[in-house]
Parts: sequence; structure tokens; C-alpha cells
Amino acid sequence: MTESSERPAPSEGSRKRTPRAGRDLPAAIGVGAVLVGLLVVGLFFVPLVVVALAAVAAGVGTWEIGQSLNKKRKMRVPLIPAVATGAMFPFAAFYGGSESLVYAVLGSIIVVILWRALGRRDGMLLSIMGSIFTMLWVPFMLALAVLLFRQDDGAARVFTIVLMAIGNDTWGYIAGVLWGKHPMAPRISPKKTWEGMAGSLIGSIVVGVLCAVLLLGEAWWVGVVLAVLLVIASTAGDLSESMIKREIGIKDMSNILPGHGGVMDRLDSIVFAIAAGYVVFVALG
Repeated sequence: MTESSERPAPSEGSRKRTPRAGRDLPAAIGVGAVLVGLLVVGLFFVPLVVVALAAVAAGVGTWEIGQSLNKKRKMRVPLIPAVATGAMFPFAAFYGGSESLVYAVLGSIIVVILWRALGRRDGMLLSIMGSIFTMLWVPFMLALAVLLFRQDDGAARVFTIVLMAIGNDTWGYIAGVLWGKHPMAPRISPKKTWEGMAGSLIGSIVVGVLCAVLLLGEAWWVGVVLAVLLVIASTAGDLSESMIKREIGIKDMSNILPGHGGVMDRLDSIVFAIAAGYVVFVALG
């Protein structure tokens, strides 16, 4: 569930940006349509498009988090090695599978440590830990989507997760606006409600069951299991970014995507949903 499932509150500084009426709405719709179109082309026609999208998102997401931490908390996350190595995770997963992804993660950690060891002595520990945290949060989880894409029916599985994420956001927003009264985590995200989460769960179950039966050829209960775990994971991802933005004191990670904010403002819950979906599909064989 994203911040959009909350009751709108313009004064909430850490609230995720939602497309506003006027110039932001057409821009948001246009950007969303282009991204979804590229995803569909990559999933079902040109596989490298999916890998390239994941790599770009991994690199930009790493940069957004890193530059935010550097600006507000002086952690000095080394952006050049973190972004460069993180963007390679999806390619490693696509061409070499899980083993190559593990090597890529280990290699990126070594590169960051060496890079930081040659820099200023103060703040080394925070810098390295912040870099590892960022790379495991964004590039690694996006690379899991590429691993899932390589499996049998991988395109349909990734597409199912994306559709469920959309249903999660849409139904959560509607329920939060209409019935949201009980805050879920008032100290982190005061406008996020249990009613919104319930709406997310209902929407995800509906989409999940339909996708399981019609798209994946699985039993209906697979869609229910997916929905429950994905909603929990998405909520955790959304709250994680909310905690970071509240701690740093920013509203959006960046302004790269017109009408949306930053890449991580769109992917905060999706990357966690991808990880949960990967685990479910691997467990189901």
C-alpha cells in the first residue's frame, strides 16, 4: 500500500506525491503510460527492454537515496561506485542467474569499501553501511524481478505482480479517502489508515485471483496467498521510505518523473512486492 491510500493532507510534508489537478495530472498519466508500455514491450516482446528498465531504475533509485542521505545527514555515500555497480545487478541476473547476482552484490560491496577507504577517514562506517543498505534495497530487489522474469512463465508472473501493485494502490487510495479513520503508524505516516490497507488487500485479492486463474493457470488460492503477502510487503516498503523521508525531512526523493516525484516515490512498495512475489513463486516451484 502506498501513501496514496491515505486521506489527502496537503500539509503532510512526508506524504508521497499524488498527481495534482492541472499540469501534474497529464504529466503523471503520460509518464505512467510510457513506463507501462515499455514494461509490456519488454515482458512479452523484447526482453532486454525489461533488463534496461530495471537497470535504469536501479541506478536512479540508488542515486536518489544516496544523494538524499548525503545532503541531509552527511553520510557521504559514494554515489559513483554505488550507482555504477548497482545498475549492473539486473544484467548479472539476466545473463548469469542467481549465482551471478550474488557475485555482483559481493563485488559491489568490495568496490564501495575500497573506494571509501581511499577517501576521507571520517564517517567511513556510516558511508559503507549506507551504501550497502541502498544497494540491497533498490538494485538487488529489482534484480529479483529479472530472476523471476527468467523463469517459466516469468513474463506473466512479473506482469501479475505489477497489476496487483496497481490494484493495491488504487483500492487502497479509494478506501483511505472514503473510510480512512484509524491511523496505522501515526508517528511515521499519520495519514495512512487501516481502512486503506483493507482496501488494498481486497483489491489485490481480486486482481490476484483473476491473474492466477486466467493468466498463470494456477489455482485461485495462489492469488489469495500472493495478495496477502504482497500487501504486507508493499506496506512495509512504503513505511520504510516514509521513515527515511521523515528522518531526512523531505517530501519526494527527487523530481525526475513529472507528476510523480522520484523513481523511489513510485517503487518504494513495488520493490518489496517483487521480493515477496519472487519468494512465493520459487516456493510454488
